Amino acid sequence: MKNKKKVSILTALTLSASLLLAACGGDTEKTSNTPSKKPADKKEAKLEEKIVVYSPHGKDILTKFEKQFEEKYNVDVEWLDMGSQEVLDRIRSEKNNPQADVWWGAPSVNFDQAKDEGLLAPYKPSYSGSLDDGFRDPDWNWSGTSQTPEVIMYNSKEVKKEDAPKDWDELLDAKWKDKIIIRYPLASGTMRTIFSAMIYRDFKDSNDPAKGYDWLKKLDANTKEYSANPEMMYNKVAKGEGVVSVWAMPDVVMLKENKNYPFEFIVPKSGTPVLTEGIAVVKGAPHPKAAEAFYEFVNTPEAAKILAEEFYRIPTRTDVKDLPKWITDTEIKKMDIDWKVFQKEGDSWMKYWDENIKSGAKEIKQ
Repeated sequence: MKNKKKVSILTALTLSASLLLAACGGDTEKTSNTPSKKPADKKEAKLEEKIVVYSPHGKDILTKFEKQFEEKYNVDVEWLDMGSQEVLDRIRSEKNNPQADVWWGAPSVNFDQAKDEGLLAPYKPSYSGSLDDGFRDPDWNWSGTSQTPEVIMYNSKEVKKEDAPKDWDELLDAKWKDKIIIRYPLASGTMRTIFSAMIYRDFKDSNDPAKGYDWLKKLDANTKEYSANPEMMYNKVAKGEGVVSVWAMPDVVMLKENKNYPFEFIVPKSGTPVLTEGIAVVKGAPHPKAAEAFYEFVNTPEAAKILAEEFYRIPTRTDVKDLPKWITDTEIKKMDIDWKVFQKEGDSWMKYWDENIKSGAKEIKQ
């Protein structure tokens, strides 16, 4: 097997113009895999020689499934790791000359936006009967892979459990001034969802975002830094440069269990947005057969079990058995959200935050 190119945001400009035409960057990492080759069956023989995946899932998940897919299909997997919103922006910029085959991972709102802009190709997977209607697009432009509750994360070495914020509004307490570090929201589907949820709490009744904007202004006053990527946020909270953040529950659990970060989480008692993470085939994908095979491969019950046990993802499939106790025992109060409102209003809400709320004194740390 030939060398693989792995791409993320910092050095993607070094990639050949034949792969990446839009102006986003990424780190490039090369690995060499030499899996034993199996005799290809009829279906495998029809697949293209490679596939390009855009995803915010990170190196660990992407590398694991890359190797497994390559071993089974002898198809070269190339991936680009970036934030959910950055994936959407990139696919938009490549609409007339698509470079990606599969978009794996982002909130359903992002996929709905992409659908409305004609960026996705419908694909109904073989396991469609194991997905409830709420976990898929009605026309199968995308389907859900996992559920992601959003939580308050804190450094357990610096903050006692009894002292940690128990609900969203407690983040506005003056005692947390300059102790909160947040992932820069404009590039992150997770953070855009959390910020939009804070606006939506009043907006759903008043149809006015003013109170939500006021809430975000108070949060900004307590925020020490907006980190350019999740890893920077994790490291700064782990070191105690900030002691509180808001993020996705599965990632917090994974960082604690797998990497020994001093992290704990609290599910806000008033309720929290629970994202449906999805997957889609890009319209005009250069390698459509490989795209469909990858789509199926990362959503088998076996893959869902790996994602649950090793990467702390909560599956959307109803036929995945024997899930970890942290999934079955955690009580989640789901916030009642009209996701169509998020799709319609989210961009303007985030633009207002960026232009009128975000403190100019707080740099987006690179």
